[in-house]
Amino acid sequence: MTAHSAPFADETKPLSVIPILPEEYDDFETEAGKFRRGEIEEKKFMGYRLKRGVYGQRQADVQMVRVKIPFGGLNADQLDTLGRIARDFAPLNKGHVTTRENVQFHFIPLERAIEALRILGDVGLSTREACGNCVRNVTGSPYAGVSKDEVFDPTPYAGAFTRYFVRKPFTQDMPRKFKVAFSCTASDDVIAGIHDIGFMPVIREIDGEQVKGFRMLVGGGLATFARNAEELYDFVPVSDFLRVSEALLRTFNNSTELRKTRFKARIKFLVSWIGIDGLRDRVEEELKQDWASDPIDPAPYLWKDDEESGFSAAALPMNGSAPSPNGDSWPFSVWRSKNTREQRQPGFFAVEVKLPIGDIDADQFSGLAKISRRFARGRARTSFEQNIVLRWVRAEDLYGLWRELGRIGLGDGGAHEITDVVSCPGTDSCKLGITSSMGLGKEIIKTLDEMNIDDPLIRELHIKMSGCPNSCGMHHLGNIGFHGGTLRVGDARLPAYEVFLGGKYEDTGGDTRIADRISIRLPAKRVPEGLRIILALYLNERLDGERFNEYYERLGKRPFEDALRDLHLSGKFGDDPDLFVDWNRSEAYVLERGEGECMS
Repeated sequence: MTAHSAPFADETKPLSVIPILPEEYDDFETEAGKFRRGEIEEKKFMGYRLKRGVYGQRQADVQMVRVKIPFGGLNADQLDTLGRIARDFAPLNKGHVTTRENVQFHFIPLERAIEALRILGDVGLSTREACGNCVRNVTGSPYAGVSKDEVFDPTPYAGAFTRYFVRKPFTQDMPRKFKVAFSCTASDDVIAGIHDIGFMPVIREIDGEQVKGFRMLVGGGLATFARNAEELYDFVPVSDFLRVSEALLRTFNNSTELRKTRFKARIKFLVSWIGIDGLRDRVEEELKQDWASDPIDPAPYLWKDDEESGFSAAALPMNGSAPSPNGDSWPFSVWRSKNTREQRQPGFFAVEVKLPIGDIDADQFSGLAKISRRFARGRARTSFEQNIVLRWVRAEDLYGLWRELGRIGLGDGGAHEITDVVSCPGTDSCKLGITSSMGLGKEIIKTLDEMNIDDPLIRELHIKMSGCPNSCGMHHLGNIGFHGGTLRVGDARLPAYEVFLGGKYEDTGGDTRIADRISIRLPAKRVPEGLRIILALYLNERLDGERFNEYYERLGKRPFEDALRDLHLSGKFGDDPDLFVDWNRSEAYVLERGEGECMS
């Protein structure tokens, strides 16, 4: 066996993309015991704990457990187990699907977190390196393998990347976290353009053969220094993508300038400083080192799950559309038009289940497990839109599936539309949170429902928000985005939001459009009113057929800033004490922000 091979046939849990090592749970229990007895200092234990996917909250003595779900892939047994964790371990009785396609559970005491990790491992779910300065969850398109537009299915290679770099000694304490995404289309259906590495599928003819490979985009990111990734290589064959990726990761890990300050330790800063050509030179030098002299065959690491095997082809409706045994119910028809997508396999559909702000309760996890077994071959995938996609649904089963989703409160339409709001947890749990972004997200959904919007150009918009500038809610990518901040009134502060306009992440080919921040900061309680003003301005002033971003690019920030100015004037704040209370709170706002553990 070569140094680069990895036998996965003897995995303890064959259903796991990430190999499950039971001894790690024993080690965690031992180390946690030492920490509770004061035998290990907190900072040292924190680094250990983070690599096991257990993250400190702003509330004392409770943890967030982050389940790492490579390419978002789940099976029905795993959905059931996530429901068990939500029911038996999470006081809020829910989980939260993140924009990194993970599932998080909050307010779990450390001693109970260990038990939860063991239960997750029993069904092949891992939290290994879901946090910390390592390779984070490798995301993928929830439509990979079934999309009509895909170049090829990158899922096996996303699995290989995950398996190859997990527990790798040199990736355990890199300058900062490292995020990776695999698109299945040339148009970029997984926002590869804002990742540390974004893999875009390419097929080239080489010596008369069709060769699969990837266009590698490097150095993207959001937060306080948002930038697009740049092309490191226009084609790397799948036979060599692990070796080239390792060279890049080693270059990142060995870049001494990145270790001077953790605030500028992401690879996007390195690309900004030395340029993409300079980075390529360093990678080429790394590829000359002894470790890279032999090829790294991805075959031993590939994730192989032939979803198409063992079942018959679907019957094709005569008119090419899904039958409706319900008498063509209007609500079902609307849901079907918004939340389903025909697969490249004739007669099958992928169904996107809209999760309000990414939240899903224990009974809904269990309900989705039953639905996936009955209608979707026991398969599901989380998405960076904080939703869940069920695949392999026969056309004739769409109505029955919709009815079952309705019974568990998940039958709403509008996936990928304006009411499908994205938000991070904010001050509900995050140490870095400044505002209650989840509270605002719920209020925005309520506002949009009250508006009963039927204009198709408004319905297609995306709204995203974060509770701080770090963009876990990807506010830079929304047509309309918000991130939490504060406004000072005398000696007091009130919760507020920066406003971003003009982001775009769909059909960009990796060239993501980063939204612009306008010169208005709105009190949190005035954001819903501000949203109404933004939408009314666009609706009343646009040209015929003009999309929101086109309107914004034509007129710029000024019309929006002028329209929102009355909501921003600080002289009016003191007359409204409600402005000093954040959404979903009853007490006066106090800025409380700790040190983020991602940088520890």
